[in-house]
Amino acid sequence: MRLNSNPCLILIIFFVQTKICFSQTSTPFLVLPLTTQEIPPGSFPRSPNKLPFQHNVSLTVSLSVGSPPQNVSMVIDTGSELSWLHCNKTENYPLTFDPTRSSSYKPIPCSSPTCTNQTQDFTIPASCDPNNLCHATLSYADASSSEGNLASDTFFIGSSDISGLVFGCMDSSFSSNTDEDSKNTGLMGMNRGSLSFVSQMEFPKFSYCISGYDSPGLLLLGDSNFSFVSPLNYTPLINISTPLPYFDRVAYTVRLEGIKVSNKLVSIPKSVFEPDHTGAGQTMVDSGTQFTFLLGPAYTALRNEFLNQTTSVLKVLEDGNFVFQGAMDLCYLVPLRQEKLPKLPDVSLVFEGAEMSVSGESVLYRVPGEVRGNDSVHCFTFGNSELLGVEAFVIGHHHQQNVWMEFDLHKSRIGLAQARCDLATQRFSFAA
Repeated sequence: MRLNSNPCLILIIFFVQTKICFSQTSTPFLVLPLTTQEIPPGSFPRSPNKLPFQHNVSLTVSLSVGSPPQNVSMVIDTGSELSWLHCNKTENYPLTFDPTRSSSYKPIPCSSPTCTNQTQDFTIPASCDPNNLCHATLSYADASSSEGNLASDTFFIGSSDISGLVFGCMDSSFSSNTDEDSKNTGLMGMNRGSLSFVSQMEFPKFSYCISGYDSPGLLLLGDSNFSFVSPLNYTPLINISTPLPYFDRVAYTVRLEGIKVSNKLVSIPKSVFEPDHTGAGQTMVDSGTQFTFLLGPAYTALRNEFLNQTTSVLKVLEDGNFVFQGAMDLCYLVPLRQEKLPKLPDVSLVFEGAEMSVSGESVLYRVPGEVRGNDSVHCFTFGNSELLGVEAFVIGHHHQQNVWMEFDLHKSRIGLAQARCDLATQRFSFAA
């Protein structure tokens, strides 16, 4: 297949299609199919600086690790640094990486600069185990946890092999829902920390395009320009070098300036969107969180405006005891016989230099299994982060669907443009 007269070689590796392409400047980049995997609540552990709720959709890619290569599937998370794999096969975790079968596996000693210098942004500092190996403990707000040793091994993507990539080989994990957690081998950390997957790979940028739940998307590692993608609007990343107690320095932090409902700017003081002296109040773009969560004052103002504009077309669920995922308290009753939702107002997140528009059925989410009489329950896909004890704005992947998202690490910015992600995926011959 040809794209913009650039050669692309399709390789089938362990039944996963991976493309190695060249941009117009002959710079190679890698493309992987991105799968939207629906998982019941409680499935995957959350890192300490992430929202302490249990999401039910994850984005996964497949690749291989070790010598000889072993198939693994990993959840893509732009909000985490350390990539890790389950390394201890148990009844709860049948999908694992076996380090004893890999001749290229190398544990990292705790005296290594990797352990002493590159783990500074971990929430819990790395330590030494009894064998003087670098030990990482990941603790989660929902009481889940994972721990094991840092190691390096060879990762294979297409025909490329990346030797010496550092990851966590976890031998002990606890999850509130191991049945669903067992569907993946681990997590791929994609934030700006020195040990994240993209930082170690030294790609200048990466992009993804998330389709709806019935279609695959794609993850592109490297620099590229495509004529089928609309011109991107860029918003700069916010960098703070001084450590602050509630500011994640290696997150993809942007400046949120306002929120619109049907092009009407919601009345929210500018100060609400600015982090305070402790770092609380930053806005993070996070593929590991499903929905979008706003600080209390911004959420309340948006909720009231959306409610005001939908009163005539939707029936509100009047149940003070029902709060979806602990933070989403605006829900509606929709007759089961009704095939389509009525026309809903768009919600636009206004960033410095760019906007992200959420329209149509993406504004509401049908709660699986929740039925009231002859009605299904649909909830507003924005929640109150303060109900979760989190002092931050978090832009989740549900609102990134059908948006081409480019993370430009060299120029410290994020680009976005509306896109048909299913069509973009088809252009790379990834079957839907």
